[in-house]
Amino acid sequence: MSLEVRPVPRPEWSPLPYEGCVGVVGKVLVREDGFFVAMLRFDRGGTIHEHPGENDTIVVCVEGEGLTSVADETAPIAAGQQVRWPKGVRHRLWTEKSTMVTLMVERTD
Repeated sequence: MSLEVRPVPRPEWSPLPYEGCVGVVGKVLVREDGFFVAMLRFDRGGTIHEHPGENDTIVVCVEGEGLTSVADETAPIAAGQQVRWPKGVRHRLWTEKSTMVTLMVERTD
């Protein structure tokens, strides 16, 4: 095996291209067979609209705090915490009074 150093897919911060996502920018760090990793940065009042996930997703809050919902449950999430969004279940992530940075890890297989 030889060492392979490659660029990340989207190293710059870009607004999320989905309707209903406001005040959130992201960068794609890894896109490989079977998984996807992105970092998201939320402004105060930033939101990812409620939608069903196409994949199982782990959300790790790296900085700040916000709120998440899965199905009919809502909970706060803060730096050092994580939540799992099951495939096909409606979920949402947003901030109110704080900014937030999250790491999103999805299984894509």
